[in-house]
Amino acid sequence: MIGAKPAHRLERMQLRSVETCSAFDQLIAKVRACSRCTELPLGPRPVLRGQPSARLLIISQAPGTRAHETGLSFNDKSGDRLRLWLGLDRATFYDEARVAIMPIGFCYPGRDLRGGDLPPRPECAPLWHPLLRRHFAAVGLTLLVGSYAIRHYRPERRRQSLSKILAGWREFLPDIFALPHPSWRTTHWERTNPWFAVELLPELRARIAAALQ
Repeated sequence: MIGAKPAHRLERMQLRSVETCSAFDQLIAKVRACSRCTELPLGPRPVLRGQPSARLLIISQAPGTRAHETGLSFNDKSGDRLRLWLGLDRATFYDEARVAIMPIGFCYPGRDLRGGDLPPRPECAPLWHPLLRRHFAAVGLTLLVGSYAIRHYRPERRRQSLSKILAGWREFLPDIFALPHPSWRTTHWERTNPWFAVELLPELRARIAAALQ
């Protein structure tokens, strides 16, 4: 009987793990079936990734047209640039057991009059993020990618310019990194802020490697 107790505890832990995964799968199914925003130009298609075992959480802006078409987050040149920043290959980046990707807006929002993407829809994050984040308890490092993610999770920074927020990246450590969006629009910003590549990226890559071990 004394030797049986650890086995019973293991069985209970395994049962709780199965129940957690089942609840998470049900929640993901609800998110992906969401059609609250009916006026989207390409229709609703929520794009997100991850499993409760994920150690890295990427909170991004919103899917682009390529992500909408393929259902795969950052499946474009901006994703290539982000993976270069993070020091991750595609296989690791898309390993849902290790990396979760949860945008502020889950669906492609459309384009503005200047040809750029519209802001993420405001409904998604308040509705779904609190429910999803409960299941990401294993996350050791969170990346806030782009101004919408940063200002949603750090509302006290909303009056600051993005450049000022990013220059104070060490203030977010040890659990959070604030990053610019990896689109072509920030290439000039990166060139004029050499500290990003010299100081931030090595620290970011080291912390990601530690989180994913």
